[in-house]
Amino acid sequence: MLNKYPLWKTLMVVFIVAIGALYALPNYYGEDPAVQISGTRGVQADLSTLDAVKDTLAQANITYQSVALTNGQVLVRFSDYKTQQTANESLSASLGDTYSVALNLTPATPEWLASLGGVPMKLGLDLSGGVHFLMEVDMKTAMGRAQENMIGDFRTSLRNEKIRYRSVKESGNGVEVIFRKLDDLENAEDVLKRTYGDYLFVDNEDKLSLKITMTDAKLKETREYALQQNITIIRNRVNELGVAEPLVQRQGAKHIVVELPGVQDTARAKEILGATATLQFHMVDQEHDLRDAVNGRVPPGSFLVNDQDGRPQLLKKRIMLRGEHIIGAAPSRDQQTSRPQVSIDLDSKGGSIFSNATKDNIGKPMATVFIESKATGEKNPDGSLKFTQVQEVISVATIQARLGSKFVITGQESPAESQNLALLLRAGALIAPIAIVEERTVGPSLGAENVELGMQAILWGFALVLLFMMVYYRKFGIVANLALAANLVLIIGIMSLIPGATLTLPGMAGIVLTVGMAVDANVLIFERIREELREGKTVQQSIHHGYDSAFSTIIDANITTLIAALILFAVGTGPIKGFAVTLSIGIITSMFTSIIGTRAVVNALWGGKKIDKLPI
Repeated sequence: MLNKYPLWKTLMVVFIVAIGALYALPNYYGEDPAVQISGTRGVQADLSTLDAVKDTLAQANITYQSVALTNGQVLVRFSDYKTQQTANESLSASLGDTYSVALNLTPATPEWLASLGGVPMKLGLDLSGGVHFLMEVDMKTAMGRAQENMIGDFRTSLRNEKIRYRSVKESGNGVEVIFRKLDDLENAEDVLKRTYGDYLFVDNEDKLSLKITMTDAKLKETREYALQQNITIIRNRVNELGVAEPLVQRQGAKHIVVELPGVQDTARAKEILGATATLQFHMVDQEHDLRDAVNGRVPPGSFLVNDQDGRPQLLKKRIMLRGEHIIGAAPSRDQQTSRPQVSIDLDSKGGSIFSNATKDNIGKPMATVFIESKATGEKNPDGSLKFTQVQEVISVATIQARLGSKFVITGQESPAESQNLALLLRAGALIAPIAIVEERTVGPSLGAENVELGMQAILWGFALVLLFMMVYYRKFGIVANLALAANLVLIIGIMSLIPGATLTLPGMAGIVLTVGMAVDANVLIFERIREELREGKTVQQSIHHGYDSAFSTIIDANITTLIAALILFAVGTGPIKGFAVTLSIGIITSMFTSIIGTRAVVNALWGGKKIDKLPI
């Protein structure tokens, strides 16, 4: 008999819509304005911090919804943004610099729903508020580091080929190698040209020197590498700390745009993004007197740097290993002393470098130097920012055996300090320092206003379509309206499920557009059914042929729109991507609800029955 859906198809439609409704539900509960208190370097929030937060809020007569200590952080939820701002000011003044007080939005999803993986949609900067940064990469440091890598690579190649040289040093934009013999110069030039084809070589036989500089292509590649690596590391760092789903993209030759929806505290965001923590390993200089160096007579191949207690240490300038080779870092404890430490994993190249560097230094002390780069606020003649480096020896240990790709560093005073260091190292050492040259904050009230206006547009469009369908197609119009409602629920549910999907204001426009497109499909189907009825076919035949005849037209129209949406997503950025995402999801869900969903309802109400007239 015609138009009788099998039970499994009906149950499939019900199941899919129910799952969509379940994961769309967290958006009903929304997010609570909250204040998050976490310790700065080496400090962890504990029960005493929790008590101090409660006392501060009580003294200021500030009402809060809840306060909890989880994962070393105190989270306080409030009912409105005004109370949140007042609490932030009071807590910042009370707790001081020891703790970071950050504003954020925390999902108010019930525990039972959160346990099923239910989370609200992530909202873009224009809807939730947040911070926007334009960051500048210090290309001067990037190029200097590239020169240092050239020096290390050339030394290794010459040693491997057993070619003797007097010195390898920086010279202008390149590196100069000085030899003792002309034969060594010629052999070295031959070896290095074969190995490093993307460098320019100029020899000077009179001075027994070989000048090596990067080609234009290599210079461009080095700058691109520094920019792309910083983008990747910034993205990893934000994800590691769980601040937000970031938008991180390049702008021009040395700038990076970072947008953090939902983050309202620019100080905390700057601390996360601007931290350029990395490590370098140097041998301790035991050949010269530390007191002479402190008095101003620092040996040419060494430098002075203080340890955590302010005591000077004399280290050799040669860098045994850089932090860029670190691929894993985890806090741990020494099994014998129970003191905190950080376990380090290196990539294969780093393991090889470190093994070669330590094999001849067994029994000698090696220092671990912690380095942070900060912008001074001043500018160079070319308009770029000036940066300064802050260095600190965090550990001096004797090399007991040849080290490889796995080892530990000690010197942390507390588990919290080792955890913080491990997190920064795991998130990545920036290839070159960065500085924030422009920042914008979008307040949550402006975002809430955008949400309200966007919802009004969706609801008005939805209501007008519902009214038209009910008046023009009667009971079949009600079926189409049910499909529209299911379509909206599925769009919201899928957007909530997809990791990284963000709803923006243009994305809301995409939802409005899909409402109109979804009803288009039902108009085509219903008009085909009307035509079949006018031609004198039975009710069941009309329903059957109406859906079948309209199917190919609906698929063709939606596929072409979907292709356009995918192109927009591929080539667009920011708001255009947001529009393309919701449009693509809406096209797929509207085809499901308007073709399969409405047919299940129509078949359940009128299919397989002997009726003479349809309410269409």
